[in-house]
Amino acid sequence: MANVLGAGMAADAFFAAFKLPNLFRRLFAEGAFTAAFVPLYASALETDGNREADSFAARALSVLAVVLLAVLGLAEAMMPWIMELFTPGFGAVPGKMDLAVTLARITFPYLLFISVVSLLAGVLNSLNRFASAAATPILLNMSMIAFLLAGAPFMESPAHALALGVSVAGVLQLLWLAVACARAGVCLTPAWPRWDDRVRLLVRRIVPAAFGAGLYHINLVIDTIFASLIFDGAVSFLYYADRVSQLPLGVVGVAVGTALLPLMSRQLRAGDEKGAIASQNRAMEFALLLTVPAAAALVVLAEPIIAVLFERGAFGASQTHATAGALAAFALGLPAYVLTKALTPGFFARYDTATPVKVAAAGLVLNVLLSLALMGPLAHVGLALSSALSAWFNVTALWMILSRRGQGRLDDRLKTRVPRLIAISLVLGGVLAAGQRGVAFWLGETLWMRIGAMTILVVGGLMVFAGLASLSGVARLSDLKGLRGGGETSQGG
Repeated sequence: MANVLGAGMAADAFFAAFKLPNLFRRLFAEGAFTAAFVPLYASALETDGNREADSFAARALSVLAVVLLAVLGLAEAMMPWIMELFTPGFGAVPGKMDLAVTLARITFPYLLFISVVSLLAGVLNSLNRFASAAATPILLNMSMIAFLLAGAPFMESPAHALALGVSVAGVLQLLWLAVACARAGVCLTPAWPRWDDRVRLLVRRIVPAAFGAGLYHINLVIDTIFASLIFDGAVSFLYYADRVSQLPLGVVGVAVGTALLPLMSRQLRAGDEKGAIASQNRAMEFALLLTVPAAAALVVLAEPIIAVLFERGAFGASQTHATAGALAAFALGLPAYVLTKALTPGFFARYDTATPVKVAAAGLVLNVLLSLALMGPLAHVGLALSSALSAWFNVTALWMILSRRGQGRLDDRLKTRVPRLIAISLVLGGVLAAGQRGVAFWLGETLWMRIGAMTILVVGGLMVFAGLASLSGVARLSDLKGLRGGGETSQGG
């Protein structure tokens, strides 16, 4: 995408259009719906069996489909006004707002399909079947790449081809999980929407959960609104930087949240409060073990990473430099983004969706204030930094509340290992900085030399961290193997 679109008008318009259905997907489908649906479905499995659980899922699906069809129709009709609010600065560039509206109308049906996908994924996750749901983003990437490469010559522009690829991906993902559910023996018979007690409880929990689970993505929307006012390309710089920071966030954060919520829900339903707290400790340890060193590496190596990944075609050196600044700022908040995924299940599994809403509201206000203060002197980098700082506020507040309630306690293992982890991550950052200077000549040459230099830095960094982690006792191979055991190892020392 960087090669074909670069970071100008078409890229800004597509990324803004894609972010709109993606925001609703994150908030209401994967975020709020999963947080509200999984505990109720898991509870139905425990108390009433598979048949009643599947019946509840089918009723929830019918209500969800009706609501989504109404939202889709309304959004398509009001898209010009929605984009005016979403990207107010696009109107200053001739043709940019019209392009953004057209692309948004093409991409928005994705919300309908991916929301149903999220329900099916919640069912499979509750049955401890994670692989099929975890693979669905691959279909999105493959569809977008295929349409960009093969469909662009037959459409008005590459941006139009990408937008169509998004909606087609929704259909592919839905078919993929429908087959997976059938193989798992799940039968969701279509039914007319029925407003029973369980469905009513589900809907009542979705609205606050949407806000509580979506601080990170709401902050990105705020970034987009402000970035549209800065200069042409700012939206793209933030998008490309966010893509790189999403790698550890997507791999680690989604894994932690996906596995932890149904596990804690089952433990709490069984009255195992101690086990639930222990599971949360291990989830936090796993999150920090992978994200703290990743944050250090992304801050130090931001510019060469962006250069190797994106600097070709329509994406030049000036775009690399601008995107790298945003990446370094986003990376500072990476551990906080993932820790939020480990802490919010502690509320959702106890049917408390109100508290994360209040915390997220405060964090959102803080992000707006910081953005207004920092976008002047730091431009788009200030927006990324504001998101990182508000994420740390959010995770700190969530932990303090859990601790005060007696629902969150750091065990001795976590208290011992976290300071050591921070120390060796700082050492890792220093080693990578020195290594970058050592291969500086290669980083300025051809693409293949850059790839070779980055490979040396990445592999060397991994080896250094693995050695330091083993020597300091921060992580052992047995610990990583034990994390695969779920609840059976959650209380291990």
